[in-house]
Amino acid sequence: MNRNPAVAGQFYPADSEALTADIAKHLADVSEKVRAIGVVAPHAGFMYSGDTAGAVYSRIEIPDTVILIGPNHTGQGERVSVMTEGTWSMPMGDLSIDRDLAESICAASPLVRADSRAHLHEHSIETQLPFLQYFRKEFKFVPICMMRASFTECTEVSQAILSGIKKLERTALIVASSDMTHYETHASASAKDKIAIDQILQRDAKGLYTTVEQKGITMCGVMPATVMLLCANQMGATQAELVKYMTSGEVSGDMDHVVGYAGMIVK
Repeated sequence: MNRNPAVAGQFYPADSEALTADIAKHLADVSEKVRAIGVVAPHAGFMYSGDTAGAVYSRIEIPDTVILIGPNHTGQGERVSVMTEGTWSMPMGDLSIDRDLAESICAASPLVRADSRAHLHEHSIETQLPFLQYFRKEFKFVPICMMRASFTECTEVSQAILSGIKKLERTALIVASSDMTHYETHASASAKDKIAIDQILQRDAKGLYTTVEQKGITMCGVMPATVMLLCANQMGATQAELVKYMTSGEVSGDMDHVVGYAGMIVK
């Protein structure tokens, strides 16, 4: 099936040339790119979170295959939904789903279901694609949309992803799409987000999951980030870094009701 953009013209420009120019404004000047295993990148409107996303994607090599894991904001579809076939039409060109890998991941766990409904109106994965396309025109991807899940279920999802990658001998980048604290003051959001970020820096998936839960941190993509860390550690990750943190207040000027954005690389 063909999926049309859900938030083009809202979160980012719908026109290809305007979008390309907009992304260019958010990029970092980097002399050497790194080969990342996983990243955390935000998914808000580009005027707010574009600098953070741009800081991440400027620094990494984009491989042939990208696995994108995002939170389910719409409540539609299965609890862990994988769109297993079709094309996503984006302003900068169409992108094809890696059907073989998507089906292999679904086959590895009954929790992970082939389902397109969760993806039709969801922005968390879509907003990553223009940055990826800016740096690499041709790649295939697997979109995975997650509702709330236990740590045990996150582990099961990670094992399914690892099984699919191993079976097909793929080299894949795993993107966890997440914003951080929502609608608190800049000071409060920054303090809470630092606690979660520190767990990611330690590559501690269980620590991240439990810390976010216990501290009441409204990090919408904690499940995707947990799954990404579990995968990355199994894939040989040895370090993580924070490339940029900011809040929406630094753009809007409203420091009383901000959303936090963290850009992180695991390698």
